[in-house]
Parts: sequence; structure tokens; C-alpha cells
Amino acid sequence: MLNGGAEIRDAEISDLPHLFSLLKALHGSPPWDEESDQDRAHSALRDILGTQYRSLMIATYNGIPVGSLDLLVVRNLTRNISPWSAVENIVVLPEYRRRGIGKMLLESAIGKAKEAGCYKIQLVSATRRDAAHALYESTGFDADVSGFRRYLIDP
Repeated sequence: MLNGGAEIRDAEISDLPHLFSLLKALHGSPPWDEESDQDRAHSALRDILGTQYRSLMIATYNGIPVGSLDLLVVRNLTRNISPWSAVENIVVLPEYRRRGIGKMLLESAIGKAKEAGCYKIQLVSATRRDAAHALYESTGFDADVSGFRRYLIDP
């Protein structure tokens, strides 16, 4: 665990280079072409940051961005018109894993979901990610459902 120096904050447009590195670590390949897609990436990040009911969080350690998480709150007509929330693209740089940063990100997302009145928070994870699953379970997530997804473009 970290002794201090770790913080969670909202992402800013200036975080785009850090998000490139973080998302590259998540998927093992560049999330976009740094040269030809830079304008589209800036535009997408501006849209994400301006979207109501969405929080893109950055974890820093001694001021250095080392993790991120994307939280989406979805309005809903069931469960007494209570929204639900989803976590996507949670990542911590490999050299900072198993130090409590992922847990801080998830707890921050859970807090924001509770503040928004969400009745649930959910995420999906590849079955091979045992270490990530242990993290999710340590923050109260249950693997009591089967999930399905269909990629519409090659990931």
C-alpha cells in the first residue's frame, strides 16, 4: 500500500498524453495513432469531459498520472427511477499496481455513483484477469452474473 502522495482527480484536457500512455498500458497497444488521430482524440476528450453524468478520473502519485477510470451514470426508468452506473477502462500503470491505487479509483467511482443515487454500479472484465478480479471483489463487486458483449469494430 502507498503511504501517501496518491490522489484522485477529474481529468483535464491537458491529460490527453497521460491518457494515451495509460490506455496503452491497459490494452498493450496504442489506443490511437499519436500523429494522425491527435485532433480526433482531443475532440473526443473534450466531449467526454463535457458530458453530463460521466466522470473520467485520474489517479496521481506525487503528481504523476498513474491510473484512470471512466464512470458513466445512466438515467433509468426502473428501480424507482434510480440511475445505474458502469465503470470502463480502469487501469493503473504496471509499476504502480498492487499499491492501493486501483482501489482508490474504484472507491471514488462508487462514491460518485452513490452521490448520483445509483442503485448499482457494474463493470465487465475478461475472465483471464485474475488480479483485477481480486481487486473488484475487495471493493464489494460480486461476480454473480454472466456478461456478454459484441464488438462492433475490431478492438
